[in-house]
Formats: sequence, C-alpha cells, structure tokens
Amino acid sequence: MQINLISVGSRMPGWVQQGYEKYARRLPRECELVLKEIAPGKRGKSSDIARIVKDEGERMMAAIPQGGHVVILDIPGQSWTTPELAQAMKRWLESGQHIAVLAGGPEGLPDFVKQRAHESWSLSNLTFPHPLVRILVAEQLYRAWSILHNHPYHRE
Repeated sequence: MQINLISVGSRMPGWVQQGYEKYARRLPRECELVLKEIAPGKRGKSSDIARIVKDEGERMMAAIPQGGHVVILDIPGQSWTTPELAQAMKRWLESGQHIAVLAGGPEGLPDFVKQRAHESWSLSNLTFPHPLVRILVAEQLYRAWSILHNHPYHRE
C-alpha cells in the first residue's frame, strides 16, 4: 500500500520539508508515504476563486492513484483519536488499495472532490497552516503505524 498525501501548495520552507521527511522516511515500504504537491492557482484581488479551486480540485483528482481509496482532510470530517487512526490504517492496509489523503488550498476542497471521498478526516476544529498540516499528517500516520506494530514511538 502507498499513502499519497496530495496537497495544494509548493515551495515550502526547509523546516516543513525536514519535518515531513522525518516521519515519512520512518514508515516502511508496506505503507510508504508519498507527497504529491499541487501548485496553487494565482490569487489576487480580481481572481476568479471558484475557477482556481475547481482547477486545483481537477489536478488533485488526476493525482489520485487509479482505484485509490480517497480520504479528504476537512474540518467537519471524522475526528479520530490516534488509536482510531491506527484502526483506520489497519483497515487500509488490509484493503490492499493505495490511499490518497487530500489537503485542499486556502478555500478548501471543491464539492466534486468531496463527493469522490470515501472518508473525511478532521485533524481538529482548528484551522492549521498548510505547511503544518503536512507534518501533522506524516507524524500521525507514523504514530498510527507504531501502534499497530507495538513500536515504542507511541509511548515516548
């Protein structure tokens, strides 16, 4: 299984790349975490935001692996505890499908992307900056894997 984090945003600061890679590298090949960046549309005073969000959504949909299980990051989604995320990961591993975790841009995900989702995951009721979301997702996926494999990381 491969977990694809499909995220709107590019040219992240070095600390974001380092934080993300710290946890992504720790995951074994059986649940490899791969980042797929979607370049954000240009936003300005007179931008057509609806068109930009639609375009970002179309590019995100194109990045989903064929037959992939889609999990969107969305505030009204399911709020999991880390052990519950571990159970979701166990289910994903058993399915044998590739997983696509989608993080939208500043305006979120368009409706057609939300309708494609099999699951909706809420990291928090708080709004996080997109760079931080990458690190949080990578760390929580690694923590969930560590629970499933009785690795000491979760207890540190």
